[in-house]
Amino acid sequence: MNGRKTAQKFDIAVAGGSFAGLAFVRGLVQALGPDLRIAIIDRAAPRSAVPNDTRAFAIWAGAKAVLQSLGVWEAIASEAQPMTSIEISDSALSDGIRPTRLTYDALTDEGEPAAYMVPAAVLSAALFNSIKDEPSVTWIAPAEAESLTLGEHAAEVALRDGSLISASLVVAADGKTSKLRDAAGIKTLRRSYDQTGIVTTVKFSEPHNGVAIQHFLPGGPFAILPLKGNRACITWSAAREEAARVMALDDDGFLAELDLRIGGRFGSIALDGPRQSWPLDIVIPRELVASRFALIGDAAHGVHPIAGQGVNLAFRDAAALIEVIADAARLGLDIGAGPHLEIYQRWRRFDSLMSASVYDGLNRVFGVDDIVIRAGRGAALGALDHVASVKKLILAEAAGLTGELPKLARGQPV
Repeated sequence: MNGRKTAQKFDIAVAGGSFAGLAFVRGLVQALGPDLRIAIIDRAAPRSAVPNDTRAFAIWAGAKAVLQSLGVWEAIASEAQPMTSIEISDSALSDGIRPTRLTYDALTDEGEPAAYMVPAAVLSAALFNSIKDEPSVTWIAPAEAESLTLGEHAAEVALRDGSLISASLVVAADGKTSKLRDAAGIKTLRRSYDQTGIVTTVKFSEPHNGVAIQHFLPGGPFAILPLKGNRACITWSAAREEAARVMALDDDGFLAELDLRIGGRFGSIALDGPRQSWPLDIVIPRELVASRFALIGDAAHGVHPIAGQGVNLAFRDAAALIEVIADAARLGLDIGAGPHLEIYQRWRRFDSLMSASVYDGLNRVFGVDDIVIRAGRGAALGALDHVASVKKLILAEAAGLTGELPKLARGQPV
């Protein structure tokens, strides 16, 4: 007698119920309707937000367009803080005065903010609520994928509890350490930065007026990112030993370290949330697809948070994959196999590789603690500050408004 369990069958199985996975599912439901059977496999029970998540994300114009097209921006807008300007400095921590080397008025050609800061909990809740009641979406959670078999006619995911999930296409949105990516045999290029990312939220006594600040310090970049309510998300990359020291401090000591780096710019500061930390590395898969398998989000590109672009890349991934799948489905093609997956890979690979390389290069260049090199960087930034056309191009690139954009990023239905 065969003791093998019978697999639950779906059209698409998505591993990972975070931002990329939720946006992808929302777009599929919107484009192809309730007849498409979708499973979401996640290690956590279905929930609108991760408890005590102090992260916030810069949602640039291209990603905002995707969220608007998906019909979720309206639930986010009231908590989204527009960036009015971006200031960049490069100095030693001991410098009493940190001159601003480069300034951007953070507006698109249409006069709209190029980016908004959105708390992770707000973004997660909006995406979760957009699909939680969809009858065609089945949550398989809490559950953890253990193995993956890519067959000729279907892919099969084995869960830790022995359950089996069969689908025409499996999409891994399960993060930088994706287990399914490894199970699919996709190799990665991986390197540790020997840095730790620290995130917390603070409240200022004086208005921040929507100004975002990026200090390039020898130990790593330190960003002050404005939030609603005169608060800010602090995103700080530090050498591992320094980060361990700072994370071990009590609240008063931690605030003193923050104040040293913020420099009293917006008056006194108070902690407005817990602190979190995690190791920083770069992970670049050699492929984004295999037969009946595709990667999106951090599973497709684990990048340095120096420019806050990870979630924006993830939404572009989701938008592109939604589009090629919808096109294939409407032609009556097998959504898990065929040229459309290669189209997705070619479409997204260049953007992913270029973005990862640029952020990696910035972290390396600005991490060199040498007074002569720092002076050269300052001169280069100062010169760039006077070339409006180049600044405009850089801002458009950061905003996700260049290149071959998916329809959702152009505000068009799929």
